[in-house]
Amino acid sequence: MEFFRTPDERFANLPGYPFDPHYTEQEGLRMHRVDEGSGSPVLLLHGEPTWSFLYRKMVPPLVAAGHRVVAPDYYGFGRSDKPQDVRWYTYDRHVESIRRLVEELDLRDITVVVQDWGGPIGLRVATEMEDRFSRLVILNTGIMTGHGRMSDAWWAFHDFVEKVKPDVPVGLLVARACAVEPSPEVVAGYEAPYPEPDSKWGAVAFPLLVPTGPESPGAAEQLKVGESLERWSKPALVAFSDSDFVFQPKVGERFVERIPGARPFVLVEGAGHFLQEDKGEVVAGHIVDFLGA
Repeated sequence: MEFFRTPDERFANLPGYPFDPHYTEQEGLRMHRVDEGSGSPVLLLHGEPTWSFLYRKMVPPLVAAGHRVVAPDYYGFGRSDKPQDVRWYTYDRHVESIRRLVEELDLRDITVVVQDWGGPIGLRVATEMEDRFSRLVILNTGIMTGHGRMSDAWWAFHDFVEKVKPDVPVGLLVARACAVEPSPEVVAGYEAPYPEPDSKWGAVAFPLLVPTGPESPGAAEQLKVGESLERWSKPALVAFSDSDFVFQPKVGERFVERIPGARPFVLVEGAGHFLQEDKGEVVAGHIVDFLGA
């Protein structure tokens, strides 16, 4: 299988991202993670089309609060290897890669933080490996079962990616989904892993993996995740931003209604879809308070 490995020099001197790389290998492919601090682990899972760079503002306060922070890059993203066949990328394969990472690092008493595609991936891993997971933090995401109609904004994004593939403008997409436009240096940080079009097939694949009907691949599995959350009595924090055009606050409020262990809903003001970018320190503060409660 052909894959792209981004040269290390592409990650030199990224703003606010001084973390040493750590790697595990699965079936000949290298997966990267940020791995900082010690204590009970906090697993940070990114979405589309970001990578662990998204969490750079949140890692230091979580480490300072006494936690081991683990932020992997999915295959196809960040410093992880990037298979160049779009058909390689499946929902099940992403889930299995995170499951294996948890087992290989022997993480226990985990708090998982999920956003965007981190939700379908991370919430499935947490509910299927419930003995290892103690807390959920749910940010701007949803359970995609194919039963509801996807929004016009999502279809516009889907059709755009389909039109420009594989040369997805990663930095531009991130910037447009923020409430405050990131600096050119930050936009360049999001683009750093992808120096050529053939490095971007992971970002191309994610919109194609969203179930658009109940019979779509992954729909039944995500439906089961939703059912499992209705039995989740362990603590859960749900925090959504006020200006996300994809996952509006009412989606977060439904999570709170559905999850028995959920704390009161938190609205993060002045943030767009990527609330970690817009208000990373604020979100980290809410998580630190939640973990210390």
